[in-house]
Amino acid sequence: MKRQPLRLAILEATRILDEAGVASPRTDAELLAAHVLGVERGRLPLIPLVDPPVVEAIGQLVSQRAKRVPLQHLTGWAALGDITVNVGPGVFIPRPETELLLEWGVQLLKGREYPVVVDLCTGSGALALAIAHAVPDAVVYAVDIDANALAWARHNADARAAAGDTPIRLYSGDVGDGTIFAELDGLVDLVVCNPPYVPPGGELPPEVIDYDPAQAVFAAEAGLAVIRQAVATAARLLKPGGGMAIEHDDSHGAAAPAVVASRKVLTDVRDHKDLAGRPRFVTARRT
Repeated sequence: MKRQPLRLAILEATRILDEAGVASPRTDAELLAAHVLGVERGRLPLIPLVDPPVVEAIGQLVSQRAKRVPLQHLTGWAALGDITVNVGPGVFIPRPETELLLEWGVQLLKGREYPVVVDLCTGSGALALAIAHAVPDAVVYAVDIDANALAWARHNADARAAAGDTPIRLYSGDVGDGTIFAELDGLVDLVVCNPPYVPPGGELPPEVIDYDPAQAVFAAEAGLAVIRQAVATAARLLKPGGGMAIEHDDSHGAAAPAVVASRKVLTDVRDHKDLAGRPRFVTARRT
């Protein structure tokens, strides 16, 4: 069997994905090729020729991606901060939009010894685990109401602990429960939350609408229902000087900060843009 140029296979994959409306066709083509070859994306230029079965395997994955199956479902992982977590059907896929929220939270914790962190609506556990990796002495609690999400989170938490990270404390619970983590009232340094926040009926790409669990995407009250609950919980849990960061829809640039500002104990309310320049998360401090 004659070996074939990998570069041409990637170009063809890029063309197919571009025609299918995939947002980042070249990136996805290269990541799928790297996945098949078992190498990092940056090493692809070092592999000029590949066997026909490799080209076929890349083509099969590209065909699935062209049907808008999420890239992360095909590779089995998603990145956040300096870690990766396993993801698949039944759990929300972490997005790059959350990177700046993570950075804000880690920065807040600098200089604090053994800080206590709570991640509400943890999903795959990505945000909690990324914080635990970045701040090894942090005591990180994470909670979700969905059993499927918690199964993924437990798998990822075990994997990160096996890799040497500080284990997180994972719980099943409802962020709207006024007694959740009651034993931590007034003791928490940082509360983070990436809740369901898309207004019902909102237009979304097929990768989200067809594959992410609806309960992890949509929220009542124009997308603000769970945000209101998370803000109430954060106000109760935070110690003086503690901070909270909650992700929101890009249509909530005014509404989400208003929800936070309605809590008198929360001050220094600020909204932040994501990597694409869209309103994405709100932060505040506990007086």
